[in-house]
Amino acid sequence: MWRLARSLRQSGSSWQLGGAAVARLTVAAGSPAPSGSPGGWYEWLAQSTPVHWAEDGLVALQAAAGLPWWAAIVCGGALLRSAVTLPLAAHQGRLLAKLENLQPEIKKLAEQLRYEVSVRGKQMGWSEKVARFHFKKKLRRIITELYIRDNCHPFKATLLVWVQIPMWVCVSLALRNCSVGALDSEVQEQFSTGGTLWFTDLTAPDSTWIMPVSLGLLNLLIVEIFASQKLEASRFQKLATNFFRVLSVVMIPVAATVPSSMALYWLSSSFMGLSHNLLLRSPTVRRLCCIPRTKSDSDTPYRDIVSALTTKYSFKK
Repeated sequence: MWRLARSLRQSGSSWQLGGAAVARLTVAAGSPAPSGSPGGWYEWLAQSTPVHWAEDGLVALQAAAGLPWWAAIVCGGALLRSAVTLPLAAHQGRLLAKLENLQPEIKKLAEQLRYEVSVRGKQMGWSEKVARFHFKKKLRRIITELYIRDNCHPFKATLLVWVQIPMWVCVSLALRNCSVGALDSEVQEQFSTGGTLWFTDLTAPDSTWIMPVSLGLLNLLIVEIFASQKLEASRFQKLATNFFRVLSVVMIPVAATVPSSMALYWLSSSFMGLSHNLLLRSPTVRRLCCIPRTKSDSDTPYRDIVSALTTKYSFKK
């Protein structure tokens, strides 16, 4: 369980890529249904209350700020990231720091328990299989008591994922509804002229592939940064890292087929996620967020990241 929770921290904001797989299915299923045919699960999801809330929020933000739509999308994504996921990421950081600081105590208690079970097993004539069963059962109980004592059960560290991915999908669907006119034809018309630079029409895909490729490269950077931590990676963590690498590449053609409004939101959201995760590596910020110091913490985290990436991808012999 500890290794699973640790992998969440290493993956960081790249967990939102998991939501991309869901969004890809919604995009593929999102073409209008023939007249008289059932809309299916996509229509139900696209017309759900959370998606309508996201639509209303976007329209209200754009109207209140008087921003062009491209800027409203970027600011909306930054606002959600800062107001919702950043506090949750700080909370996750506190939990994972407590879990890391518990490991030496757990190791010591496990060694003591192994000796006690060994002695008890000899007295009772237990086989090795029975002794191992009792050891694991008692160790699980001890670890659970420690989690309760320090209020740091690993499952609590997954709260960020359960909030971030649904929010990401709902906003993506809200932007798609606005782009295809499912919300309001007037909003769709505003989207068609609400872009900037090379993507002036937010309802059309980015034909230059600049945003899709930028999104893929940014997500790959996120994955590599968190994979470069000087920690012994478990088999699960290695599989998760490779999965997110593949997903980052897959998202490039996906982002090239959806309206530019969605690709812009995905790009800005990934950028803010990376920025916040790097921010939470700062020793000063970690102290301000009351994140306990751990053995793996560094006084020069950004220098360590650059050094790790340089070493990993250096072609010097």
